[in-house]
Amino acid sequence: MDIATIIGILVAFGALFGMVEMEHVELAGLFLPAPMLLVFGATIGCGIASTTLKDAIASFKAVPKAFTGKVTPPQAVIDDVVGLAETARANGLLALEQEADKHDDPFMKKALQNIADGTDGDELRILLEDEIESNAAPVRSASAFFMGLGGFAPTVGIIGTVVSLTHVLANLGKPDELGPLIASAFVATLWGLLTANFLWLPIGGKLRKLAQLEADRQTLLMEGLLAVQAGSQPRLLGERLTAMVPPAARGGDAKAKGAKNKGKGSDADLDDQQLAA
Repeated sequence: MDIATIIGILVAFGALFGMVEMEHVELAGLFLPAPMLLVFGATIGCGIASTTLKDAIASFKAVPKAFTGKVTPPQAVIDDVVGLAETARANGLLALEQEADKHDDPFMKKALQNIADGTDGDELRILLEDEIESNAAPVRSASAFFMGLGGFAPTVGIIGTVVSLTHVLANLGKPDELGPLIASAFVATLWGLLTANFLWLPIGGKLRKLAQLEADRQTLLMEGLLAVQAGSQPRLLGERLTAMVPPAARGGDAKAKGAKNKGKGSDADLDDQQLAA
């Protein structure tokens, strides 16, 4: 589980409440029901109005994924593919049908089953590419929904402030009440900006990132399985897939393996030099 979203939101709200404490602002003056009702209610209403009801419901169902979404390390994918390549090399492609039953990932199961069934490589690539796009579409739609809420919220907050200021102008004959009324008027703007930047945009951004990471994982898996179908040598396949992953995302395992292989290469070179001598 990746908890970056939880940590980030807690840090953001912590900084806000730290400022409130340092400025000696009364929290009760910020948690006013009327502006909060307008900002949350109208923002969500505008978001629903901008899409279909089905997509809006699906977007809210995707919220937990933004906080608990799993990120599969690329090295784990590479290790799985290399293991499948070794199985195919030793027992043939038909053995991958049994391997499909051992995996819970529907994408991998579909790919392995098609390889075992003898599906043409080009046709399998088209099938898997379409599958990758279809799997990413719902999460991208949810991301766009929350990014849209992040755009609506500040404007809704300004609308709430304008409504409150009309009430202030109606009470100009009561100078003693103007200060609290004006302060309350800007609470709506505060909540509009706060919800947009502390909630909606981070959730939308995280869902978009998770969709991209999952698409990258499935693409890496697709390339690896297609290479297995073509009969690639396991070690070379592992190196090829590792080269497809950005260095920062390869993790310690890949670096350790690389260092180990480099060390072996150095030892072999030394042995060759000694034999030549």
